[in-house]
Amino acid sequence: MATLTYRDALNQALREEMQRDPNVFLMGEEVGVYQGAYKVSRGLLEEFGPMRVVDTPIAELGFAGVGVGAAMAGLRPVIEFMTWNFAVLALDQIVNSAAKLLYESGGQVPIPIVFRGPNGAALQLAAQHSQAWDAWLSHIPGLKVVAPATPADAKGLLKAAIRDNNPVLVLEGEMLYNVKGEVPDGEHVVPIGQADLKRPGRDVTLVCHSKTVAVALKAAEQLAGREGVSAEVLDLRSLRPLDEAAIVASVAHTNRAVVVEEGWPHAGIGAQVVDVIQREAFDHLDAPVLRVTQADVPMPYNKQLERLAKPSPDRVVAAVRRVLYLD
Repeated sequence: MATLTYRDALNQALREEMQRDPNVFLMGEEVGVYQGAYKVSRGLLEEFGPMRVVDTPIAELGFAGVGVGAAMAGLRPVIEFMTWNFAVLALDQIVNSAAKLLYESGGQVPIPIVFRGPNGAALQLAAQHSQAWDAWLSHIPGLKVVAPATPADAKGLLKAAIRDNNPVLVLEGEMLYNVKGEVPDGEHVVPIGQADLKRPGRDVTLVCHSKTVAVALKAAEQLAGREGVSAEVLDLRSLRPLDEAAIVASVAHTNRAVVVEEGWPHAGIGAQVVDVIQREAFDHLDAPVLRVTQADVPMPYNKQLERLAKPSPDRVVAAVRRVLYLD
């Protein structure tokens, strides 16, 4: 085991995959000379050169389209968006090209491409730079979507994404890059589509992913200390495909569930999880499933309002108390 930051785990995954497969290359704004807006590509230009670490103009639609064309030609591009908020400009290539070409070609044209970058709110970046793309992108057939919460999962899921023959979107929580954690030595690949039990429990399941994993774990600690409540924390890791079996198994064990997500409530990831639970685990439920989400507003710039708009351990604890009928 090695202790790495989330950023360094991603860097390690990129380096190892570029060493392993000469068809893998990285392209995006400031990924080369500047070594990435969040320094994820640090050292890669020096090692692999400008043909495989490609700085682009500020033109998301253009370089996303170049990446799709490269994937059609048999290469394995990794396209970095400086933030997923900027990827709204590239949606035509992601949704209408990358997601559909395999289907529309009758299976003849695989699209082995990765789109990755920071997702969701950071600190006071205001409404246009704080959007969580989880539900938007998971809605699209033909795309796989992963959202790692830890350095180990960041490395393992990015490696799996690069090796996949389908378009995979990697949503990297913008506040996670400095988070440290243990990463297994040697080959470490996390299968896409498998959730992970981050904390076992018996009284309630907290379903979460990405930045809300830390929120759920803090809430679980508070519940154990103050209430004597044992909360199970299930990290989805993969949003499409979704590990429905893991969700159902956990709820069947605890009989209650709270879903925690960074995105807006309307048509969110949590709504999909609730559908899975009511469809496959309804008879196990002892209380309605509750959701803790971002406030249903554009993200405020004001620090106090921004904090109130985000999911918090206190809001998760309050939801757990409701499903346990403690209030």
